[in-house]
Amino acid sequence: MYKNIANGDSILMAIEKDMEETESTVQDEIRAPLVLQDEKHKENNFMVYLSTFVAVCGSFAFGSCAGYSSPTQSAIREDLNLSLAEYSLFGSILTFGAMIGAIASGPMADCFGRKGALRISTVFCTAGWLAIYFAQGPLALDIGRLATGFGMGVFSYVVPVFIAEIAPKNLRGALTAANQLMICTGVSVAFIIGTVLTWRTLALTGLIPCAVLLVGLFFVPESPRWLAKIGRKKEFDAALRKLRGKDADISQEADEIQDYIETLQKLPKAKIFDLFQRRYLRSVTIGVGLMVCQQFGGINGICFYTSSIFESAGFPADIGTIIYAILQVIITALNALFVDKAGRKPLLLVSGAGLVMGCLLAALSFYFKTYEIGLAAAPALAVTGILLYIASFSAGMGAVPWIIMSEIFPINIKGAAGSLATLTNWFGAWAVSFTFNFLLSWSSYGTFLVYAAINLAGIVFIIIMLRKEVATVPKEFGSNLAGGERS
Repeated sequence: MYKNIANGDSILMAIEKDMEETESTVQDEIRAPLVLQDEKHKENNFMVYLSTFVAVCGSFAFGSCAGYSSPTQSAIREDLNLSLAEYSLFGSILTFGAMIGAIASGPMADCFGRKGALRISTVFCTAGWLAIYFAQGPLALDIGRLATGFGMGVFSYVVPVFIAEIAPKNLRGALTAANQLMICTGVSVAFIIGTVLTWRTLALTGLIPCAVLLVGLFFVPESPRWLAKIGRKKEFDAALRKLRGKDADISQEADEIQDYIETLQKLPKAKIFDLFQRRYLRSVTIGVGLMVCQQFGGINGICFYTSSIFESAGFPADIGTIIYAILQVIITALNALFVDKAGRKPLLLVSGAGLVMGCLLAALSFYFKTYEIGLAAAPALAVTGILLYIASFSAGMGAVPWIIMSEIFPINIKGAAGSLATLTNWFGAWAVSFTFNFLLSWSSYGTFLVYAAINLAGIVFIIIMLRKEVATVPKEFGSNLAGGERS
């Protein structure tokens, strides 16, 4: 999920990478110039900014869903008399709903349009928040959490796709950062205001981005690319004109989009079993393997239950949560600036090393507390470890796996392979968030040692599998990142 919070950077940066690659080479199988700037005619990007603002309200809603369970754990368990197992189910069922939403998001976006899919996901989130607000027992809580998870899963796909399809090339970088920043901001705002609001009131705040999104969708155009895909020529021209401004010449861009759609529809559709052919196996192993490294390293357990971790370590939960929230936004913003300059593999290795160190520091803190050794140092070690962990994750492991995934999959299997990797990601998010509290009950320091070992194994995986790092990735098959050859 958390990337997915990293969601998240992730999908939009991946889409941006695809667009830039396909726009640059005429002889490629696909030319995907979703937007071409005609410098002779002045374009007005106001509608692009407005449409992006409306869309990233979905990103903020995504973050609000993800950040809700951390500051509310103690209050919900006390008010509704929930057992540890019942609250763990409540926390983790969000990601189960997101798995369903992620699977349904593609067909929904194609059938109902990007705006239609956003409306449906917003309705699910709204219904979910209301169910949580009025809940008097675990059943209503779980139904509400499942519904918000479904909406979150749809947002994770549709928001970045919509933004990529409306944005001019020269603005995509900034809008990519806006998407990811709004996800992290949603998480951080939930963390911060959750320290002062009751859990029911915090649920009501989740309705705010949903309301803005629903109203805003009435004032922005549908994706021109989707309209072209379904053959609605008149609406396609009107939407593109509205996005580029009444004085812009859209004829060349319209022709290029139509060419892209026609070429895309001629490509053969890969099936899931095609991914296990020898020529694709290495790139699929890397794509799925990086998702395993990202999720099973413990991010969702730590994100969902940050407050309880600080409380267990003897550090003030409110202060720790606020610091965590602010640091997350800052590191995510810096990562957007340096991800292309620093390189994929170095960022992953530095990020992985930080994750291992953060887990070891947290494990040491809980070890001291368990055996009553150096109790004065335990809280400081815990907060240092958790903050180092989230900073390291935000710096690399959160977004880079999604970028690499977009670079190593050939275009003809990108949809099927991306679906498999995304499903693996959401499954890992569910597994970690569901088992985290049980692991802490088993052994608090042992839990973080397990995550440290998994992150260390992830570093080994990255060193072995990502043999070379190259600036450009062959589109016919894989890349030197995967150490593969063209088929």
